[in-house]
This record gives sequence, structure tokens and C-alpha cells, in this order.
Amino acid sequence: MPYSYEPHHFEDFEEEKEFISVGRTVTESDFVMHSALAGDWTELHTNKEYAAEMEFGQRIAHGPMTFVQATGFVYRMGIVERTAIAFLGMNYMDLPNPVFIGDTLSLEAVVSDRIDVDSRDDAGIVILDCTMTNQEDTVVFEGDMKFLIKARGG
Repeated sequence: MPYSYEPHHFEDFEEEKEFISVGRTVTESDFVMHSALAGDWTELHTNKEYAAEMEFGQRIAHGPMTFVQATGFVYRMGIVERTAIAFLGMNYMDLPNPVFIGDTLSLEAVVSDRIDVDSRDDAGIVILDCTMTNQEDTVVFEGDMKFLIKARGG
């Protein structure tokens, strides 16, 4: 399956349609930039010596950073480029396994629903069931992302 996509309007999102992102390797800079932006310098994410003594034996990504990586993959696919009006939230989000520095992540998104909005004729809601995995196909993020997407001519 190709990794480059054209922007999709509401009508282009068919239920069960799948999209797969390119991969991206998580770096220490990602950890530092997220900590700086969020103001979250928790030692489990930022202190190598402390994290070595904890359950995972090394620093792990912040949960919100993992979520942000997932949303970034959706945008990088290009499918919502200039057609997304708003990110509307999620019904569920799970982070079943940690993300480590050096992990290479990718995301699969499947259209689970397309909802007409009675109050709008220029847009509709698209729900993407997303699964992000690392280089070993271990799931590190699952969730459904809801977007308000422009309709053609909208």
C-alpha cells in the first residue's frame, strides 16, 4: 500500500478504507521538546539513571507525547490536509505499551464511520480507528479520532 495520500473530502472517506503511515524513529530530542512544551519534566521521562531503576529499565515517552505522535501521523498521511475543519476528540484511547527512545513508529488508520451532520451541508464527521505500532509490531497506541471534514464544494 502506498504511503502518500491526497487530501480527502468527507465524501472520499469510505468505511473500512485503510491508510498506513510512513515510519518515524523517536529521538531524545522528541522527549526534550515534549517536556519543554508541556512543562512535564517527570524523571521517568527525563532522568536516565532514575528510569533505569524503574519497571521498564529506561526512559519512556510521556503518554500525551505518544498521542501527539499518533495525531502527527494522521496529518502526515495528507488525507486531512486542508480538509480538516476540527479535531473533535476521541471516544477511547489506550496506551498499552511504552514508547522508548529509538523506537520506530508507524500508524494504521481505518475509517470506522462517516456521519452526516444535519446542521451543516459543507462538512461531515469522519471517525478513524487508529493503531500505532513500533518496529516489533507491538501496539503502543489505539484510539478513534473524530474529525470534522470539509465536503466537496463546501
